[in-house]
Amino acid sequence: MKIEGFFEYVVPHLEGFWWQENISGVDYKNKETFNWISVIRLPDFVTEKDFEWAVETASEKKKIDCSAAEFLILEEGLCVQIMHIGPFDHEPETVALMDAYLQENGYVNDFTEKRLHHEIYLSDARRVDPEKWKTVIRHPVKKKN
Repeated sequence: MKIEGFFEYVVPHLEGFWWQENISGVDYKNKETFNWISVIRLPDFVTEKDFEWAVETASEKKKIDCSAAEFLILEEGLCVQIMHIGPFDHEPETVALMDAYLQENGYVNDFTEKRLHHEIYLSDARRVDPEKWKTVIRHPVKKKN
């Protein structure tokens, strides 16, 4: 299959969206209640039809179940983000810095069913020492009333 507009590209970093049922924001003390999805950004030239072809082809050739794979289009809206360096267990300290920034600048977190805690994993956790892991943490925000 030929994909219109195709060009060679580097596969982007793994990303994750995290949430907890019946909790506003993120409660790091109850990590066992986290739900998540992993995503990989696709170049703009990849259409939903191209994605469906790739899922079908991979399922057949590799004999793997790709039925959970979805083609998502996300509009995150207004967000704040920060670079976290270190193990995931130390994220609450970094998020506290981000929350202080929001407070000082007249914004609040705006977590909803569609606006989630978002992480972009810049380091390969299998190869890099946890103290050097780099993770972009992004939160949806809105102006404080």
